[in-house]
Amino acid sequence: MQTALIYIVLLRILSGSVDIIAAYIMFKLNDLEKAFIVNSSLALIGPIIFIITTGIGLSGLSDKISFAKMICLLSGVTLIFISLRMK
Repeated sequence: MQTALIYIVLLRILSGSVDIIAAYIMFKLNDLEKAFIVNSSLALIGPIIFIITTGIGLSGLSDKISFAKMICLLSGVTLIFISLRMK
């Protein structure tokens, strides 16, 4: 198994574990306002994990894909974040 793949899998497991723990915390708090704060905190973790895993994947594939394809992939990720910020 490739090292990059192992890192991506571990980061996704970590991300999912954080989501499950956050759900448990929201359940135990039993307060909508506090649950909203916990949920808002999760909004930071998701994109960070997405960027890191994409970077790891691109670095692992750097010898297999062309520079033009890499630019297209990075542009796609950038457009995703731009579209999320649009109103």
